Amino acid sequence: MSYIPGQPVTAVVQRIEICKLRQGEHLILGFSIGGGIDQDPGQNPYSEDKSDKGIYVTRITPKGPAGVAGLKTGDKIMQVNGWDMTMVTHDQARKRLTKKNEDVVRLLVTRRSLEDAVKHSMSGYPKQ
Repeated sequence: MSYIPGQPVTAVVQRIEICKLRQGEHLILGFSIGGGIDQDPGQNPYSEDKSDKGIYVTRITPKGPAGVAGLKTGDKIMQVNGWDMTMVTHDQARKRLTKKNEDVVRLLVTRRSLEDAVKHSMSGYPKQ
C-alpha cells in the first residue's frame, strides 16, 4: 500500500488487540518493527514501491502475545491505541508501543491480503 505523505489514506484495516506478557518489570509484546519517516524506505522489504516510510512488523516471536493475537510479519501499523502511526519516526513508534502503563495495545493494521480480498470481492460488482 502506498500513498502520498500528508494526503488522506484509504485502507482496509484489521483490529488487533495484544495483551502484553509481564516478565518481572518488563511488558513483552512479542514483535519487532521497522520503518519510520527517519528511515531509508528502500531498506524496507515490505514496502511495495520502496517509498513508503510507514511502520511495519518485521518479526513475530513464535507463540508470543502478538502472534497469538493474529499479528503477521509484513503488517503495516496504522494506529496504536488511537494514535496515528503513518507519519512517525522509528523511535516514536517504539515508544508508543512500549508504554509502561499500558497492559493492552490496540492496533489497526493493514496487510496486502486484506487489500487483495476486498479488491477480489469487489471485482464481481458492476461499475457505477
